[in-house]
Amino acid sequence: MVFLTGDLGYKALEPLREALGRRFINAGVAEQNMVGLAAGLAREGWRPWVYSIAPFVYARPFEQIRNDVCLHNLGVKFVGNGGGYGYGVMGSTHHALEDYGTLLALQNMRVMIPTFGADVPAVVAKLRDFPHPAYLRLGASEEPAGLNVPLYAPWRRLVQGETATVLAVGPLAGPLWAAANALTPDQRPSLWILSELPIEQFPDAFLADVSRTQHLIVVEEHVAQGGVAQMLAARMLAAGVAPRRFQQFNALGYASGLYGSQKFHRKECALDAESILNQCRASAGAVVGPAVRVAA
Repeated sequence: MVFLTGDLGYKALEPLREALGRRFINAGVAEQNMVGLAAGLAREGWRPWVYSIAPFVYARPFEQIRNDVCLHNLGVKFVGNGGGYGYGVMGSTHHALEDYGTLLALQNMRVMIPTFGADVPAVVAKLRDFPHPAYLRLGASEEPAGLNVPLYAPWRRLVQGETATVLAVGPLAGPLWAAANALTPDQRPSLWILSELPIEQFPDAFLADVSRTQHLIVVEEHVAQGGVAQMLAARMLAAGVAPRRFQQFNALGYASGLYGSQKFHRKECALDAESILNQCRASAGAVVGPAVRVAA
């Protein structure tokens, strides 16, 4: 394997550089050239991993990803750090709100979105021998204290509940898990996480939860267009599954015109645990706290 980075990693990637030696390439602030180089290396039998802050991985070199990598179905792995609002006050240039929707429009692309730090080794091992283009979306792990993370799988149920079925994408599932676990079973949702895209099939247990609760909520730190909620709705309709109530909570951009922490942006978009769980309580007729706006 060979690792390419766009002039990032000071006091972060030095151990990797020392381990890889000449197979560690700092391509400089030249992301388009970096992706073209990675495509050439892949054609010669290398296994390139391209790493940067997420928008510098998928947005700046988009043409090269499309033409050099995806159209030739080369096994380049793109690693974007700081998915969603992960880079907080650094603002929109550093936020990745449309990354996996954009990349999944390209031929042959697959996307992996770990939820917890413990997922990353399993995902990397899975991608190591994957012969097609792939995007790995990283974020800060938000694993709740005192809870045991289940072994990695594309679909996992974290909590069994009665009020609604919640499907969360990425690390924001961590605070939801902690909050839901503290509720009584009659107020608790069934909480699922999804880590691989595009959606190709559903677990029977997930469909059983949706059929039982008849209220499906999709939560993702990504814009609605091209997001998991749209992918899931299309797949479910094709499969003849339609819950009575379907809601999506997604990134809304910058409603106040302000930049802040990731927590600030999640709250502004109703992606925080309180907002989501209030919708679940509504299924049981017991809403508490302020009303929230639902992006539908």
